[in-house]
Amino acid sequence: MDWLNILSNSASSIISPATMAYALAALGLAVHFGYAGLLNMGVAGFMALGAYGYAISILTFGFPWWLAMLVGLVASAGFAFVLGIPTLRLRGDYLAIVTIAAAEVVRLLFLTTAFDPVTGSADGLSGYHGSFRDANPLPDGNYGFGPWVYSSDQWWVRIVGVIALALAVVLVWRLMASPWGRVLKGIREDEDAVRALGKNVFSYKMQALVLGGVIAGAGGIVYALPSAVNSGVYVTSLTFFVYTALLLGGAATVFGPLIGSLIFWVLQTLLSNLLPAMVQAGILPFMSQIQAGTLRFILVGVALMLLVVFRPQGIFGNKKELTFVR
Repeated sequence: MDWLNILSNSASSIISPATMAYALAALGLAVHFGYAGLLNMGVAGFMALGAYGYAISILTFGFPWWLAMLVGLVASAGFAFVLGIPTLRLRGDYLAIVTIAAAEVVRLLFLTTAFDPVTGSADGLSGYHGSFRDANPLPDGNYGFGPWVYSSDQWWVRIVGVIALALAVVLVWRLMASPWGRVLKGIREDEDAVRALGKNVFSYKMQALVLGGVIAGAGGIVYALPSAVNSGVYVTSLTFFVYTALLLGGAATVFGPLIGSLIFWVLQTLLSNLLPAMVQAGILPFMSQIQAGTLRFILVGVALMLLVVFRPQGIFGNKKELTFVR
């Protein structure tokens, strides 16, 4: 087996746009689930609206890339607001069912042929990178060292992703340390007690849903920056992967989602390269290349179950802080 190539590919995922996108989505989910106690299973819908809002604004309306990003964020915020009005009075499993259905409705709307001229239907959208790449301040060429050698356009995507992630981290960190964040944690623990203190619980939940939705929408935009937008990406399994990254790092933390997303994508890349190589080398003779590629999802699922059983608070989480792990 070519261990050098396997390790190099795994290391390159540390600063990949997908890792940053998952970190943003997991951070938005931390606001929903970790801090506000909202069991939102529709993260994929927020990411889809951010990505499609960005791409459609450029291709259909000719917006510059920075304005298209704002449109994507506004679309995610609007979806959160519309979704929150009828659903935020629901709790637990009922909220999860409604949000996962809403995300699937969004995906199917982008997939339907009725809006094919705008959304691209099953073909998705591409060719919207022009204005973003024209704004690249880096000179042409390849830069970096080791496994982290990229073109100037690839570095530009990563720079924007890092800036977006840094802004989101600072925003969530400061908000959760403020009185607003303390009220949100109180709602997570016992919303009836917070309501008895005269706080508008519905309003705080709505604010948290919109804030987390905007951050998840930013993750969808970063995910779409280097490639195309396709509805087949924003499926229910994407939400489960984001939850895996969140629970791995710690739900009610700021930096936990970042580290969880990093570990998740490094392991995914490692297993996607290692398992087929083991089949080719005869170490796993009872499996095919396709089966080996699927095995990594089984291993991730088993790891998540073990994590929930033995360390439900995640790597950086505090078990005493979260009601759902007591």
